[in-house]
Amino acid sequence: MKHTNVEGHADLVRDNSTGAILNKDTSQYNQYLTLRAKRQQGTDRIDNMEDDLKSLKDDINEIKSLLRALSNG
Repeated sequence: MKHTNVEGHADLVRDNSTGAILNKDTSQYNQYLTLRAKRQQGTDRIDNMEDDLKSLKDDINEIKSLLRALSNG
């Protein structure tokens, strides 16, 4: 696989067979992976909070139904 340096960009090369631009700077790639993982953790945390909130709402509705049944019965 042959590469050609991209003019004006020391960390970038072009793959001659595919024409793709590749970044040779592994620290930037590792930084990207870290940021992506943190973003995913935030998304997962929000999803868990939404699930917990739905569960709490369901529990409150069940308690309300039970209280209504007790007050009517």
